[in-house]
Amino acid sequence: MPVQQIDWRRAVAAGEARPVTLRDFHAGFAWVVVGANAVVGLWALAAHWQAALRGRWLWRATVVAELTIVVQVCVGVALVAWQDVEVAQFHAFYGFVALATIGIVYSYRHQVEPHLYVLYGLGGLFLMGLALRAIVISPIPVP
Repeated sequence: MPVQQIDWRRAVAAGEARPVTLRDFHAGFAWVVVGANAVVGLWALAAHWQAALRGRWLWRATVVAELTIVVQVCVGVALVAWQDVEVAQFHAFYGFVALATIGIVYSYRHQVEPHLYVLYGLGGLFLMGLALRAIVISPIPVP
């Protein structure tokens, strides 16, 4: 059976579909944050024991995973500032703790250089946990 092509403009105009809102993006992108940080956290921990897993691509992936947090927090701030969305108090707290964690992990990289991969591995898993906790507090975007 062939896949049906949807004319999104017509579907939106007919009320059959709706465009993705900033709130929808924030809710869905949260899972990208969780997945990205879980992957790089586990990768960095494995790289502590397996030198073959170390390299430029690990650090590039780590930067991308950390940038997902920056994007997610910026979208959350935009929702609160522009659309007057009410959020659970600790939901926002976890977002800002995640941003602070990125800076803290980065600042300790020279002091724990022999354990750099453990630092970034545990840091990535901690960031994943913060994102999961924020999702649990506000799981579904409510209009």
